[in-house]
Amino acid sequence: MTNVQIMSVIGSAVPAQLRARGLLACWYLVQNGEPVSGPLQSLPDAQALSLKLEIPRLNS
Repeated sequence: MTNVQIMSVIGSAVPAQLRARGLLACWYLVQNGEPVSGPLQSLPDAQALSLKLEIPRLNS
């Protein structure tokens, strides 16, 4: 099973357009170390999207 994980970035790692709006942190979804979403403005947004992207576990 491949997990979708939430990664947070802060400070200068936040894209300039979000920093210009006053955001000092943002969140990305990553899968196998690769981003699978653009920057998200809140942790609840990231959590909601991760639930949609999570691959269901198959029981054998």
